[in-house]
Amino acid sequence: MLPHSPPVSLWDTILSYTGHDLHELILPAILFAGTILAGLAIREVLFRVLRRWQKRSTHRIADILIEALRGPMVIWAIIFGIYFAVETTRMPGKLEHVLSQSLFALWIISFTIMATHLAGSMVKYYGGGTTGDMPATSLTKNLAQIAAACIGAGVLLHHLGISITPMLTALGVGGLAVALALQDTLGNLFGGFYITVAGQVRLGDYIKLNSGEEGYVTDISWRSTTLRQRSNNYVIVPNSKLAQAIVTNFNLPEKRMSVSVQVGVSYDADPDQVERALLEVATQAASEIAGMDADHAPSVRFSPGFGESTLDFQLNVQITEFEQQFVVQHELRKRILRRFREEKIDMPFPTRTVFLKQ
Repeated sequence: MLPHSPPVSLWDTILSYTGHDLHELILPAILFAGTILAGLAIREVLFRVLRRWQKRSTHRIADILIEALRGPMVIWAIIFGIYFAVETTRMPGKLEHVLSQSLFALWIISFTIMATHLAGSMVKYYGGGTTGDMPATSLTKNLAQIAAACIGAGVLLHHLGISITPMLTALGVGGLAVALALQDTLGNLFGGFYITVAGQVRLGDYIKLNSGEEGYVTDISWRSTTLRQRSNNYVIVPNSKLAQAIVTNFNLPEKRMSVSVQVGVSYDADPDQVERALLEVATQAASEIAGMDADHAPSVRFSPGFGESTLDFQLNVQITEFEQQFVVQHELRKRILRRFREEKIDMPFPTRTVFLKQ
């Protein structure tokens, strides 16, 4: 029976690569530590420059870059430190090649993570403050991050010598089975993508569906669209349902919209006097009530006209956005009531004449 050889420690392995000369470890250690310190110093200088740039600008690009580079730059400093240390040691060529390949793969992974984070932040920044065709929804942010991750994965597989052609072929063959099994999920995914790209429903818009649901669009994800009602409750609508629904968007083609106030007066009232009073009230209120559009003159229509017990008028005004209509109508009704009382214009209760035949 052969005697068992004693286990080889990590220290013995390191010494075997350095020829049992500890002095050969000093230079690699100095290079490793110096590279990390230099990387951290460069990171700090770069962040200071970006912060100064941020103070002089109105956008948040510098903050996005700092947040994306904060972690990866530390990893890159460690990678380069190990690389320079390895290059100065007497290490077997095969082991050095494996270590170099591993370091490069780690760099690709860290760069991909940084690019994924940066892509999501840029989509959120450029889409968050615009009404363009690609707003910063969860769907667009996820698609940007997935695209960056796929590109990084492709570069990593190419670096490792793994061909992606067989993978794409397998995905193509299995795509039909996946599509049949995930019909509802894919329907919601493509429905959300269509809604986002079409630009007819955007974040912040107040919409109403033909099924009765309404609210502000707060997010469009890969599965559903979230509406926030005026009562501050959420309504979750599947994207496929929203894509097929009849939608009224109160923010398109512009936020400005028309609202009306119905007024009923006595049959004894003078229609010209009522019209003049309503126009004067609305004209004065346009410069005093927040939310009214003073650039567009109000109008009064004798409509719907002859009611059962009143002469019915309609006062039409312009407001700046959907949410303002309730405050504007509230203030106008109070002003109209005071003006009618001043001018002795009667607003009667409903009456009905009944004839009894014996």
